[in-house]
Amino acid sequence: MKLDDRFRWLIWLSLAEIGTMLVFNNYSALLPVLQKEWSLSNSQAGWIFSSYQLGYILAVVFLTSLTDYVHTKYIYITTSLWAGGSGILFSIGSEGFYSAMIFRTLMGIGFAGTYMPGLRLVSERFVPRERGKAVGIYVGAFTLGAALSLFLTGFLNSLLGWRWAFFITSLGPIAGGFLAFFKLREGKTTPAEKEERIPLQEVLKNRPALMMIGAYAAHMWEMFGMRGWMVAFLTACLLTTHYDLDQAIGISAAIAGGMTLVGAISNALGGTLSDRFGRVQTIAVVMVASGLLSLIIGWTRGLPMLLIVFLSLLYGFLVTGESSVLSTGVTEMARPGGLGRTLALQSLIGWIAASLSPIAFGYVLDLTNPVDALARYGFVPNWGWAFVILGLGGLTGPLILWPLRRKGKAGSNNSHDPP
Repeated sequence: MKLDDRFRWLIWLSLAEIGTMLVFNNYSALLPVLQKEWSLSNSQAGWIFSSYQLGYILAVVFLTSLTDYVHTKYIYITTSLWAGGSGILFSIGSEGFYSAMIFRTLMGIGFAGTYMPGLRLVSERFVPRERGKAVGIYVGAFTLGAALSLFLTGFLNSLLGWRWAFFITSLGPIAGGFLAFFKLREGKTTPAEKEERIPLQEVLKNRPALMMIGAYAAHMWEMFGMRGWMVAFLTACLLTTHYDLDQAIGISAAIAGGMTLVGAISNALGGTLSDRFGRVQTIAVVMVASGLLSLIIGWTRGLPMLLIVFLSLLYGFLVTGESSVLSTGVTEMARPGGLGRTLALQSLIGWIAASLSPIAFGYVLDLTNPVDALARYGFVPNWGWAFVILGLGGLTGPLILWPLRRKGKAGSNNSHDPP
């Protein structure tokens, strides 16, 4: 492939990824609505959000490892359609805690076959000096799709109600699957069967890759705790200033969408900066900044709303800024013949953290708020300690990567070049 052809292919893949992501945040966007309609506790609401990640965990090791043996295109298309179908079932059949958990779990299984296998396709097509930028664009598309999921769900809910909002956003993965069917056949990946597959124990002995995966888990803990609860937090801030519930939810979804959207910019920027200044250095600076903001933002309810919005947008920019860099680092540190299983391990550990974080957040809310808070105030008043646990988790990332600080650009001598 010529350089221009590869980036053109990357754009098509990124558009497909945006489609698959339209179901990603539809529950988060409407969490206050569903929590009230179904009389959910904070911990139950967290479990429903995390069931998507749990479904992902159930399938990602198998599906990502399968890319060492089966052409990734077929995995990507099949699971895109699965995710869309599961989202439609959610819109039709969800009636409360248990049914919502089942359908969100099925949606997470679909996501497991698109994001990480797509990342593998990108890493195989771009040499190390370009890979940070390319992965940044791909992960930026993930973030852009997540932002559109919030914007579109909030908008459709205001017009048609939450069931239609879920139904329409569930058409996104189906559209992404059809786009992938026509575009992923362009070009050739490096066939996994041409590499000498290494034993699993060799993958588990790769300490630099494991350190990068550990930092990725810290990043996922912070980011998904924030994403699961940010609309609810912003809704509480707006209700404090006497907005009505529907108006507060719509504005909060828009702000959270803006947070995710600026994260798409920081993803691409972070990848580009890491090509110049090094993976570890870029990750450490961004993770420290976002971790400190996590420690602060939960205590801001009751402050001027403009300040909260500004801090929220800065938070969204920082909390995702190292995402593409971490994924790039993992692909570069993976040993030839073990890329698929290394990515599977990254997904397993990272998404376990992502699934536990929103649940822990909900439990901390239950512990630090009156039992009858929703009935008494109409919102949850105390958020500080819940966000603190996100910040403490995120700040472990730079500590995990500390031994790699002298290695400069992580994985720069890796040999995963395109054919």
